[in-house]
Amino acid sequence: MLRADMTSVEARRPSVVTPGNHDGVHLGHRALVRAARDRARRDGLSTLAMFFDPHPTAVLTPDRAPVLLTRPDRRVEVLEQAGADEVLVLPFTAEFASLSPRAFVEEVLIRRCGARAVVVGPDFQFGHKRAGTIDTLRELSREFGYDVIVVPPVMFEGAPSSSTRVRKLLGDGDVRTAARMLTRVHDVDGVVVTGDKRGRTIGFPTANLVVDVGAIPGDGVYSVIARRLDTNDRTAIRGVANLGARPTVERDRTFEVHLFDFDRTIYGETLRVGFVDRVRGVERFESVDALVAQIARDCETAKSQIAEAPKELLSWL
Repeated sequence: MLRADMTSVEARRPSVVTPGNHDGVHLGHRALVRAARDRARRDGLSTLAMFFDPHPTAVLTPDRAPVLLTRPDRRVEVLEQAGADEVLVLPFTAEFASLSPRAFVEEVLIRRCGARAVVVGPDFQFGHKRAGTIDTLRELSREFGYDVIVVPPVMFEGAPSSSTRVRKLLGDGDVRTAARMLTRVHDVDGVVVTGDKRGRTIGFPTANLVVDVGAIPGDGVYSVIARRLDTNDRTAIRGVANLGARPTVERDRTFEVHLFDFDRTIYGETLRVGFVDRVRGVERFESVDALVAQIARDCETAKSQIAEAPKELLSWL
């Protein structure tokens, strides 16, 4: 990852750059990276993906800022896995937002990115108050000497792929469809904290997670795979997660994961949890015994869902 500041203006090595938010790195973003990579390989250039941190909306209209699908560092990883040679993360500030479209091209695309070609979607806008359009980008290309490649939207189930659609799917608990649009299971990173240890007393110990950034699916029980980020072990651990209130025993909202065949103490560690499928919604049970019986059934369902999930969706964890 390359994290730059706008005071540095030295040109990067010549690149084909695709600028945008790239949040989630869904099918549409992957099409942009793929088009940039194909052009870069043809001309012996670098494939460069570029996005801003924080999200521009968080600076310009904070009350409308979306919940991010991916932390910036995770987004960099996925963009590189998708084919970007480099990923440039630029700070977005109110001062930066005042750049004119021409200044954006000169300062960002040319000086920072060394652009020989720019790959964007048909709705790409840039510069102060989003005044720059595809036509503007093409007009300025004649002055600054880069090509413009416009990639059409990637359709998914009758509508363009978008981060907004992924957020809606996650909110509805439809993590399986979200994974298809992302071409990977949606994952979040969380720190394991001490809980009430009630799960251990009923035979299903859980890791209680605190997540600071990342869209968490709607309340329910999910089949998941997890990885311990603080170790060199990249083994995916299967499990089942509960998101939301636990109405049988209490009402506080939680994010807890029961990992199958795993009994190590991991307090303070960071887990990456990928959501494979939804097992069921949140339910209230008349007794703890009924809850325990249902959790046992949930575990079997989760194991089946993970076994049946397309392996290519799980491999990105």
